Amino acid sequence: MEPILNVTGLKKTFKLSAKQQKIEKTNEKVKTAVNNLSFTAYRGEVFGLLGSNGAGKTTTLRMLATLIKPDEGDAIVDGASIVNHPELVRTKIGFLTSELKLEEFFTPNYLYDFFSELHGVPAKEAAERKQSYFERFGIDKFAEVKVGNLSTGMKQKVSLVVSLVHDPDIIIFDEPTNGLDVLTAKVVTDFLQDLKEKGKTIIVSTHIFSLIEKICDRVGMIINGRMVACDTLEAICAGKTLEERFFEIYEEKVGTIDEK
Repeated sequence: MEPILNVTGLKKTFKLSAKQQKIEKTNEKVKTAVNNLSFTAYRGEVFGLLGSNGAGKTTTLRMLATLIKPDEGDAIVDGASIVNHPELVRTKIGFLTSELKLEEFFTPNYLYDFFSELHGVPAKEAAERKQSYFERFGIDKFAEVKVGNLSTGMKQKVSLVVSLVHDPDIIIFDEPTNGLDVLTAKVVTDFLQDLKEKGKTIIVSTHIFSLIEKICDRVGMIINGRMVACDTLEAICAGKTLEERFFEIYEEKVGTIDEK
């Protein structure tokens, strides 16, 4: 398999305010969100980052998407460094987070065209891709409806297609089904599998075991900002369910991690 993403020794810390220290019941003034994280993703696979809320998944993906800079380490995204060449990295990836808030005044049509122009997508190519995406996700019926008047599921679908206007080879999804109803979640997961069949590399973070089991080829388990296991589902599970293995590994590792 051909590596397309190499993550090496990523570390990210954040300063804690007095209020945050009180909430987290700590005297530490700095929180280490990601600590010496390394993994490799291969072309054409779905790689899952699995962990509880606060484990460091979102911070990791934000570093990979060049939204924040790592304190230490680097990641090479299809030959481009997130530290040295963030602008080039952004041309190679699509990034979608459940926290993405589209401007509610604009319509799906306007937003798709705006981001297509921003990425320099030729007009004819953009129009053909928009028609395909809008028809597949049922956005065509709401193309001229302001985002503020769309349902939560439709907003997520619009966010999804907007993140893919430039047809990137690497797609990073942070909690892609978070907050979605079961029907919309199925539409999204089915689409991820279609993207994989087209040779795209997908990095997805989630705390949902069934999502990892359904779509991922390999999984990295993150606990307290550290990668504690990384392999194929078959190798990690060893005949058990992913949930069973996660909590076994958690019990084995979390004490050691907390001590450091």
